[in-house]
Amino acid sequence: MKNKIKLFLVDDDSVFLKLLEIELLEHADFEIETYPTGELCIENLKNKPDAIVLDYYLDGIDRDAMNGLETLDEIKAFNPEIPVVMLSSQDNIDIAINCMHHAAFDYVVKSETAFLRLQKIITTIFEQKKLKKQLNWYMERM
Repeated sequence: MKNKIKLFLVDDDSVFLKLLEIELLEHADFEIETYPTGELCIENLKNKPDAIVLDYYLDGIDRDAMNGLETLDEIKAFNPEIPVVMLSSQDNIDIAINCMHHAAFDYVVKSETAFLRLQKIITTIFEQKKLKKQLNWYMERM
């Protein structure tokens, strides 16, 4: 079944990562792969994620690990079409702007409303993809 949306969730906070996975699976039929590091996410891009939710810091396990922005840049170098939603515990406009400069699709602060926001953003991503496909189909027939 290729109709399932494949999501990568990347966060070094294993508890948050599990909560996020459970929450997203509860509300939609996703295929989810979780990774505790940016490096593992990059290694598995060949699995063709439809979207990636990526933690901004990623240094909780290994101080020398790639951070979220470095990981985001690698993802965009691999395939600029993959939408990446950045997650951070920091409610900081400068971080949000920086993420957007690095071509993030959106920025979400880890809070009680984060799960709901992520669901809405992911829905938006896939509505846009569907519209783009329909538009391409239509343009090819003109």
